[in-house]
Amino acid sequence: MLLRSRQRRNWRWAFTAWAALGLGAFFSATLSAQTPASAVVREAYATVPGARIFYRDSGGNGAPVILLHAATGSSRVWEYQIPVFAAAGYRVIAFDRRGWGRTTINSAESQPASSQPGTAADDLLGLLDQLGLDRVHVAGTAAGAFVALDFALSYPQRVRSLVIANSIGGVQDADFLELGRRIRPQPQFDALPPEFRELGPSYRAGNAAGTQRWVDLEKMSRPPGPPTPPQPLRNRITFALLEAIQAPTLLLTGDADLYAPPPVLELFAARIKGSQVSIVPEAGHSTYWEQPEIFNRAVLNFLGKH
Repeated sequence: MLLRSRQRRNWRWAFTAWAALGLGAFFSATLSAQTPASAVVREAYATVPGARIFYRDSGGNGAPVILLHAATGSSRVWEYQIPVFAAAGYRVIAFDRRGWGRTTINSAESQPASSQPGTAADDLLGLLDQLGLDRVHVAGTAAGAFVALDFALSYPQRVRSLVIANSIGGVQDADFLELGRRIRPQPQFDALPPEFRELGPSYRAGNAAGTQRWVDLEKMSRPPGPPTPPQPLRNRITFALLEAIQAPTLLLTGDADLYAPPPVLELFAARIKGSQVSIVPEAGHSTYWEQPEIFNRAVLNFLGKH
């Protein structure tokens, strides 16, 4: 009874938040479409230099949307986005970056040094070329947004729009790195459990089952064996470089995000011309998971304009 009461309060709160955003009419349809089992996706591999990239593809003739997962996830984490975006008419593609999920990396002996470890932006380019896709919407969360920004800077002609969610963006300016050290003291911060760092307290308090599901997906996000060295970015990302982005951009975060709280988002908004900002209440670093109804509608509203 207590759990049902909490669930009713959560749904009432979500409906109130949606109504404030003018989204109430979409609420019931999104809830019914969000069941993970409602999405039927094709799973396949794309061959790129040095690796076989595992990806999920909803298919269809709609405008393609690429989803880029965080460092605590894989393509599995988009179970609340893929069915909703596909139902809205988009072709949704999510892939596992090298070192995550079911993507496999060729042995060093079987590939030239130039293909190891490659960049995620080039892996995405190779995937798009193999699928015959030209211009795409690119949406990344947390570390996945590093790749989204790197791809937009490297291949701007392939980007229709850009969604940067809950991310510090890989920016390397010295004062920004110092800001990060102030809000996330090391090494204490990284020693905390990932669910504490990346799920907001409201979500952890109110949704035990969802928290456990997130933890389970995080634990299965990396393949067995030693961790794969991170791929470099093609660009050294700075705030000055972000001023070159021309693609329409949505910047989104949660007001309880320990990595990218709203003041951090404002730094990006000041550099990316014409960017749109969305702050989601009572959400931490995994807004796509904690508040999927609000996240999905904000992204779909944005995509529909571009």
